[in-house]
This record gives sequence, C-alpha cells and structure tokens, in this order.
Amino acid sequence: MPAGRPSKPVEVKRKLGNPGQRKLPNQNEIQMFEPAVSVPEPHRPLLKPGREFWDRVWGVGLSWISPNTDVELLLMTCELIDERWNLRVRVMQSGDWRERRGLRDLDARIVSNLSLLGFTPADRSKLGIAEVKAISKMEQLKRRQAEREQNK
Repeated sequence: MPAGRPSKPVEVKRKLGNPGQRKLPNQNEIQMFEPAVSVPEPHRPLLKPGREFWDRVWGVGLSWISPNTDVELLLMTCELIDERWNLRVRVMQSGDWRERRGLRDLDARIVSNLSLLGFTPADRSKLGIAEVKAISKMEQLKRRQAEREQNK
C-alpha cells in the first residue's frame, strides 16, 4: 500500500476545477452506469435485519449505488448485518469474550463495507454527494424572515 494520503477521486478534482492542473481523463471516454430506478430484490435470502438494511440503503443511495456493480458488496454487507444480529444475541446471553471480539471484528467489516459504498460522511464528501454544515446566524435570520413573510 502506498504511503501518504489517498488520491482524490477524479470527480472531486473536476468539481474543484482541477487545482493540481494534472491531465484528467476525457469525460467522453468515461463509462457511466445506469442508476437504479427502483429497489431491486436481493438474489440471496436475507433475514429481517438484513432485508431492512437493504431497503434503507437503496432508499437513500438509489442515485449513486449501481445495481450492476455494487449489488454484491451491498448483499454481503446485508448478510454481515444478519450475522451481526445473531452474534449480538449470543454475546448478550453468554458474555463470552471470544464472541464479543468476533462481534467487534464484524462491526469493523461492516463499517469498511459502508465506506466502500459511500455511506460514511468522509466518503459522501469524496463522492460530492452531501455535506452537512451548521446553519450560520445570518441563515437563521433569513429563514425566520422568510417564515414571517409567508405567515402574513
């Protein structure tokens, strides 16, 4: 693994106006994937927690998750969620340290997969999807003024 910071995705460089002035791939040569228009059915059975997670992820990430290339990683993550649910029940009943450690390892794998799918704040910002920012005092005042004018 190379040392240092990981490189920025090409999409981020384009959005920033290519500050490094390095040559970027031609946009006409980039292969775009078709976004999903509805929630696909998983091609392997899932338990209730995994299925709920599947539906939630597709509900939020429908615009950037590919039904062709990302579906296997998402399905594996849902299966990890199911496994986590079962293992957590056993840990709560037995308290065995080995099972608890297995649960923490499973948590790390789930977080890693969520990151790969763009579901952590850092990864969403790299994809240019969403940024959470605090509302400034000026924005609060403008909103209040707009609400007052609407209520008149």
